[in-house]
Amino acid sequence: MTAGSGADTAAVTAFEALTIPDGAAVAPSDDEHPASTREFAALAFDVFDPNCPSRTILDHVTGRWGVLVLGGLGRRPTRFNALRRRVAGVSEKMLAQTLHALERDGFVTREVRSTIPPKVEYALTDLGEQVAVLLHHLVALIEDRGADVLTARRRYDAEHPDR
Repeated sequence: MTAGSGADTAAVTAFEALTIPDGAAVAPSDDEHPASTREFAALAFDVFDPNCPSRTILDHVTGRWGVLVLGGLGRRPTRFNALRRRVAGVSEKMLAQTLHALERDGFVTREVRSTIPPKVEYALTDLGEQVAVLLHHLVALIEDRGADVLTARRRYDAEHPDR
């Protein structure tokens, strides 16, 4: 995206297809949690605690490839190679590892169809879609304010030439 184009662009990314409806809750209510999840509901998750499992979850979601994979999946099932083309620069190995981690965490599903050759598709779960919507807002902010970041970098580099 070009600097400053932001919402002016006509191209629709997978992230742009994911939006929070007005008045929609971001977190599910207790009634929406499956019974298997309720056993962990009493745990106090704190990403600032180095021993908390939420750190690993956050890493899977916000790591370089996690953000791009969640955004690249969008709202429709996607085959591995199509996703690899969409997430330009990711190696086959890193994409497979990222998809596996996101599947294990419950953000992505993997469906193997019994065809010749076998067809494997990945899709966001409801939880994955909720996270992708939030990441969309972060990505949009970064794209919209990219010029400001580059200006700050140039100013910093000029003020600290020895770093």
